[in-house]
Amino acid sequence: MSEGNFYSNRVAVVTGGGRGFGKAFGMALAARGAHAVLVDIDGTVAEEAAADIRASGGQATGFGGDVTDEARMAEIMKQAAALGAKNGNPGIDILINNAGLHSDEYGQPIFKMGLAKVKRLFDVNVIGVVTCTIAAAEYMRGRAGASMVNIASSAGHMGGSAYGDTKLAVSGLTITFARELGPDGVRVNAISPGLMLTETIAAELPPETKARVKAMQMIGDDGKEEHIVDAMLFLTSPQASFVTGEVLRVTGGMAAGV
Repeated sequence: MSEGNFYSNRVAVVTGGGRGFGKAFGMALAARGAHAVLVDIDGTVAEEAAADIRASGGQATGFGGDVTDEARMAEIMKQAAALGAKNGNPGIDILINNAGLHSDEYGQPIFKMGLAKVKRLFDVNVIGVVTCTIAAAEYMRGRAGASMVNIASSAGHMGGSAYGDTKLAVSGLTITFARELGPDGVRVNAISPGLMLTETIAAELPPETKARVKAMQMIGDDGKEEHIVDAMLFLTSPQASFVTGEVLRVTGGMAAGV
């Protein structure tokens, strides 16, 4: 089965899909024939991203919703599954749990952020993954080639920040959900990006921090959005049919080690 045929007419839900990695994931999946369902806390941004995909000839739908809102995520997953009905096979084939808080605001020490921000950080980055996975799972069980990809972070391997702790939890949840959904034929993996110079990160990151991180890499090039998109396409493809419960580090060697 070719990759192009594999994605054709499949339903792929991407949280945090209005911008950044999420939009890039949606565009790549739609370009291969999937119907990209972009979910974002900003519904206008989600629909604008979906419109961009449609303008380029792909299939896409945008929804507004907070990934911590159980009722809203359940409704979105129900509507996403129904999109497959026109092809005679309602359901969800791919879930990318990408939504997360990661700006400089949430990269501060716990005592500087305070309890309210720390709670919000864990609610979105950890409980959001649980909420969306539970909501989507009933529409994914038993579907050939169904898979989930969670977005973790190299910060989870390095310790020392609440943000990293949330991404360490995402890595743990990946193994747990892989074990629980494996008997139903759903693979669950994660991608752990290193320093990826997206527009947001490049604008926020002090030059000295960029230099320090790059000095830790084994590959001297800049990490780019397409590196993470390529990893997602591998993990959701038939080439990864025997891969589940894994965390794929895409860090230029920065996070290498046991």
